[in-house]
Amino acid sequence: MARAGEDTFHWEQVLLDDPRPDEVLVRLVATGLCHTDLSVLAGRLPTPLPAVLGHEGAGVVEAVGTDVVDVRPGDRVVLSFNSCGRCDSCRTGKPTRCGTYFPLNFAAARPDGSTSVHTTDGAPLGGLFFGQSSMARHALVSAQSVVRVDVADDEELALLAPIGCGIQTGAGAVLNILQPGPGDTVAVFGAGAVGLSAVMAARLSGAGEIAVADVVPSRLALAAELGATHTIDSAHEDLGKRLAEISGGAGVTYVIETTGVPALLELAATAVTSYGTVAVIGAPAAGSRASFDINSLIDGRTIRGVAEGSSDRITFIPALVGLARQGRLPYEKFVRFYPPEELDQAVADARSGGTIKPVIRFADVPKDTSA
Repeated sequence: MARAGEDTFHWEQVLLDDPRPDEVLVRLVATGLCHTDLSVLAGRLPTPLPAVLGHEGAGVVEAVGTDVVDVRPGDRVVLSFNSCGRCDSCRTGKPTRCGTYFPLNFAAARPDGSTSVHTTDGAPLGGLFFGQSSMARHALVSAQSVVRVDVADDEELALLAPIGCGIQTGAGAVLNILQPGPGDTVAVFGAGAVGLSAVMAARLSGAGEIAVADVVPSRLALAAELGATHTIDSAHEDLGKRLAEISGGAGVTYVIETTGVPALLELAATAVTSYGTVAVIGAPAAGSRASFDINSLIDGRTIRGVAEGSSDRITFIPALVGLARQGRLPYEKFVRFYPPEELDQAVADARSGGTIKPVIRFADVPKDTSA
């Protein structure tokens, strides 16, 4: 549970509604802890609190609404972002362009304003965060957020939890949007889960040079292990100068900005070559501003936002699972599992950078509704 004014999450008993026709009840096996969850807790994003957060869930279907046809009880699923499923964007495989993307994912409520979660004395709580609110042992989930996966057991399923957001966001920015080719130079700002996923995807794409900037040496070392050809300790090196050196003075072809630091976005706009693209993933506090010379865009530079890797989750998540099984997307190198009773430690490790991707692993227990 996330409550306003508190600096961590708490486990509490709550009541879940029965599934509506377009909803699915899932027993969670694991859920990733994402910096978006921490940003909501800190009041930097507009989701109202109190609410059950969590949006990198993986689990087993226990019940389905009357209109749900894609999954059934017993199916193992990865949970991802929500969309309406009816608009032209959703129907043509572009759900991140859904006109209701932001309210469906950040409002922590159904479209009619009702909530799926209540306290034990009946008070409403925010639910359906990113269509799932998966920081819980059980979650009532939008059918649009559910992706069925074939796995051997719950242990394999637990490792898939981060694919639903962080992994697909970083990998999708590269594979779905930028699509670098031989000779292209990719710079990644921030070696967290999203940034390292972008690194692995850039290596798969055949990009010529892959530069990663961060301030944590251990993260830079892992970036090199995962495919970075250059690492930059931006706490001690001039990032703009190093990128110019790496690109031979021409500017890098693509920059993937994952940190949410406005000054780094401003630098990215100057570091990218003409007809290059800056992909903006990192989300700073609401109302943050960055500035750059407008004339620098005239020769074709592009600055564009990226949500969930511009992914069609129904096809892209299984593709990422396949790459992981082949050893070509080894994101397990930066995942660490925590039991529920170590939630505070997982939060602390995420904030400090001590763990790149904390994942809460729920033991198999009889059905309850703790969150």
